Amino acid sequence: MKPQRAHTPRPAAPGASSPATSTREPAHAFAMDDPRGSHSVSLLKALHILTRDGQLNQDSRRKLKQVNHLIQLMAGPLHALEGAASQEAPAHGGVVNSTPKPLVLVDHGCGKSYLGFMLYEWWGGARLSSPLEVIGIETRSELVEHAKTLARELSFKGMDFFNISAKEAGVSDLLPQSVSVVTALHACDTASDDAIEFALAKRAQLVFLVPCCQAELAAKLRAGKAKILAKTPLAELWRHPLHTREMGSQLTNVLRCLYLESQGYKVSVTELVGWEHSLKNELITASYTGQFKRSAALRLMALLEQFGLASLMPERYPRVKALLATAPLANALSSGPEIDQDDTLEAGGEATLSSVAPLP
Repeated sequence: MKPQRAHTPRPAAPGASSPATSTREPAHAFAMDDPRGSHSVSLLKALHILTRDGQLNQDSRRKLKQVNHLIQLMAGPLHALEGAASQEAPAHGGVVNSTPKPLVLVDHGCGKSYLGFMLYEWWGGARLSSPLEVIGIETRSELVEHAKTLARELSFKGMDFFNISAKEAGVSDLLPQSVSVVTALHACDTASDDAIEFALAKRAQLVFLVPCCQAELAAKLRAGKAKILAKTPLAELWRHPLHTREMGSQLTNVLRCLYLESQGYKVSVTELVGWEHSLKNELITASYTGQFKRSAALRLMALLEQFGLASLMPERYPRVKALLATAPLANALSSGPEIDQDDTLEAGGEATLSSVAPLP
């Protein structure tokens, strides 16, 4: 892979106009019920969402609806995060810095970066006080080069793209040490897990995931099916191939939510758009609270044991055992710990386990 320069933040110059203003049409360019939303014609054409004559085909309409709805769902948490960041702007000589620290968003498996470009333009049009940096991570080099060129053409100076995998991003010097937001829209299979691990390593304040193609866990279920069937009728839930795929997808996302909760995040799960637009429709949103939930860690471990998936622990959920090691939990699972749903551990605090009783 061609060596790339290390990432250096590029905050907007004081008094400079928003990077998106030179290419934006007025926010009311389209009707409110138009799937094109408030995005500029020039951007939508540059992304090949609109044709040269400004038309929108069915495939582009579906993609645009998903991205627009995701941006709408992200808007509230991003506004709150931006407000907190602007209030905490560093002071110099007793005077608050007039240039707030940028919010850094890293988009894993960004593809053609529809989300990144549209989010960046929306942010510029919202005239928020904190600048936004969008970094796209993508393994297909031709898409990275195309996105870099497009960002230059649009004068979106706060955007950058790197030709590395989501897993490599977690240890790469190309990425900044501090990251505010992590997104992964339809990142395939374990790339969503890598995005989660990246968010935990960077302690991102917000995480937005729309998982896709959860094949790893389904393969594990399939491989251990006969053994589990001999032990429990529970394996009937994934005895047939179609059920194996669906069960694997469901269980993968449940485990991801528990992992995030165990590591100090408040998690919500909702639909992104209607099922008629996409079968990969589950949006996982996580916001960092600093409340590490041992109960979530114990439930995660119990599910792995129940479904014969304990081998996934070291690679997919490496931080769970480190969390539980802070408490006297020897033989906790075998003795059946009581799961206290409010049992949390403040970041940097000491953990204890209050009582013991079997899992329901």
